[in-house]
Amino acid sequence: MRACAANQSPCGSGWLPSHPCSRRRHNVGACHAATAHGGGGCGGGGPSPAASSSSHTITSSSSPLPVSWQEQLSALSRRAAACALAAVVAGTAALAPLAPPPADAVTQEQLLFLEAWRAVDRAFVDKKFNGQNWFKVREDALKKTSLGSRAETHAAIRGLLASLGDPFSRFLDPDQYSALRRSTQGAVTGVGVEVGFKSEAGSGAALTVIAPAPGGPAERAGIRPGDEILAIDGQQTSTISLYAAGNLLQGPEGSQVVLSVKPGAGGAARDVPITRQPIQFNPVDTALCSSSGQIAPGSGDGKLGYIRIATFSKNTADKVRAALLELKEQGVERLVIDVRNNGGGLFPAGVEIGRMLINRGDIVLIADSDGVRDIYSAEGNALVPDTPLVVLANRGTASASEVLAGALKDNKRAAVAGEDTFGKGAIQTLIELSDGSAVAITVAKYQTPAGIDINKIGIKPTIPLSAAQLLEIPLRGEAFCRFAQTDAAPKLF
Repeated sequence: MRACAANQSPCGSGWLPSHPCSRRRHNVGACHAATAHGGGGCGGGGPSPAASSSSHTITSSSSPLPVSWQEQLSALSRRAAACALAAVVAGTAALAPLAPPPADAVTQEQLLFLEAWRAVDRAFVDKKFNGQNWFKVREDALKKTSLGSRAETHAAIRGLLASLGDPFSRFLDPDQYSALRRSTQGAVTGVGVEVGFKSEAGSGAALTVIAPAPGGPAERAGIRPGDEILAIDGQQTSTISLYAAGNLLQGPEGSQVVLSVKPGAGGAARDVPITRQPIQFNPVDTALCSSSGQIAPGSGDGKLGYIRIATFSKNTADKVRAALLELKEQGVERLVIDVRNNGGGLFPAGVEIGRMLINRGDIVLIADSDGVRDIYSAEGNALVPDTPLVVLANRGTASASEVLAGALKDNKRAAVAGEDTFGKGAIQTLIELSDGSAVAITVAKYQTPAGIDINKIGIKPTIPLSAAQLLEIPLRGEAFCRFAQTDAAPKLF
């Protein structure tokens, strides 16, 4: 037990230089197949950022590690937790050998807290831990923090993650984690509404309903496109991010949330109580427009393809592939890829879709505190490598959707039309804890192929459009085709 306390280096965190994903170009699955370094006691290496999927969507989706990684990390965390706690106990015993700790000193709550501490220790991108002595944080928590109940332990873990100063590293209780896993599979429990920001960035955003899910609880409650959600359970939406709003709208099945809604058609705001229920979202919507209309004036009857990607979920890449093949067979001459209000999702899906559109060049760079670690590149087998392409983006476009937009822009494969994107370039991994809860930890950051750090900066459009213009453009395929024929449609090609 004392050997662990004395040997702090092997118990520390960080990727090993010999990790198979370090500083290498690889396929999406290459690092997923890699074996985690590990050994007895507290030794072993941390996860690769490439094995960690990313991101957070409006439906609160972060990508979990493959099960094998999760099991290994959880097992490592539990072993290290016991070892770390034993180190603290051993140190105390050395000072007072005549008063050994009671046999029940190592409690399940302490072990759970230490699982979370160890997960951060091994995976967090900032090895200075926001200027903290991470081992002292552990020892102070064990000695001074009350961990007498599961609620107290969860509160302590939240405080632990808050101390990192990273808004994307967070704790999920078992219900939240379960909902998050469902969301990456295209299902989520909530009110059934797609939302975005109405006003320009920095002007006091209004959370606006883009589209309620057909037949969902929001639509049944009378909420319509263009309505503004002023508050969610009393929390003013003008003061929170798109991600926070998404989290507030979701919750356990059967739970109730009260929305303060101002009708888009005018009138006073009203409180609308809604009972959450499981919602099935279609991640991809597509249409072939018989004419490009005002989107590409002067092109005559050139066929225009539209693909809306709402989120990067488990089946998004397959659906986009099918859509591209069908549009190609139908003779599409131009393509619009719409990732407005797409908050991200599964990182590998974003890379895979990029490879469907780009034949040569890098897709995304993955960097940690030591610099670029991984590079994902095109593989020369794009489905539509030359079809003229425009990406529609707004400030609700984040994470994996920013990766896709940045790759297409930097490789000069597509123009980006819209406004500056959100700027979420942090990559999270989800590590499940032994009680069914989980911690989402930032393990690395995205950079575009040109080396631009996406985080807090975002992707700048090559064809600027105002927020008002973007709101006029429909988010459904058939409606988009009709809009393309009107004078209100912006010129994109």
